[in-house]
Amino acid sequence: MPANGQRALEAQSALATVPRVPGASKPDPILVATSIVRRFGGLSAVDVAHVEVQRGSITALIGPNGAGKTTFFNLLTGFDAPDEGAWSFNGRSMGRLSPYRVARLGMVRTFQLTKALNRLRVIDNMLLGAKGQRGEHLWASIFPFLWRSQEAKNTERADVLLKRFSLDAKRGDFAGSLSGGQRKLLEMARALMSEPELIMLDEPMAGVNPALTQSLLQHIKMIREEGSTVLFVEHDMDMVHDISDWVIVMAQGKIIAEGPPGDVMKNPEVIDAYLGSHHEKALTESGESLTTGENK
Repeated sequence: MPANGQRALEAQSALATVPRVPGASKPDPILVATSIVRRFGGLSAVDVAHVEVQRGSITALIGPNGAGKTTFFNLLTGFDAPDEGAWSFNGRSMGRLSPYRVARLGMVRTFQLTKALNRLRVIDNMLLGAKGQRGEHLWASIFPFLWRSQEAKNTERADVLLKRFSLDAKRGDFAGSLSGGQRKLLEMARALMSEPELIMLDEPMAGVNPALTQSLLQHIKMIREEGSTVLFVEHDMDMVHDISDWVIVMAQGKIIAEGPPGDVMKNPEVIDAYLGSHHEKALTESGESLTTGENK
């Protein structure tokens, strides 16, 4: 697949004139969130004034540990409820919807800690990802002729995806026998079974060996080339720079910067959020400041 496919060029063109400021409006947003607040006691874990995700783009959500990125994902996908705020997907309000309803509407997410069903075979994990299965209904389940053809199509699609993600040899194995990297691949493949419009990946590279990283990068690019929008959380800045069209930066629960990867990496607020203002002070090995002589 070309490193910069047609959909990549379309996304970059659409974002070319977007202001490089937090909460910037996008030409064609698939996801819009406004005034999202989540408090835990006296701590505001998420306090997002406004954010939009451009349709057809690969957007990275980055920030230091504890910035609120995964909590924000949980709020958007129904795994947690905000104290305040509203958000929409394809123009439809998503407030208070349960996770399975969010997924049915086309917004699917993966997890930093994979959620494979270990005691089911890999192929069965895949089939669970298909939506609109007629055989799930009690009255229909006793009449195989109502769902057999659909089940065959779902199995065919699952096998295609397993081959694409190099998991076809593991088709009949229990998911619990897979390595950490293979579980990442399985979770991504299973998410694609529902043919999502927006796929949200929570640290897809966490715990993945370097040999598998490039494969995952290509899979993410291919997901976008096939028509889905990608929003992902990641700490690997090389990956972010390689595949992202747009980067949104969170710190202390707020959006502090947005823009193309190159611009964001040079933003003083982003550098300060990751390193802290103290990074400008040189320290001796004993921990004393070279400029002031004060103890740390």
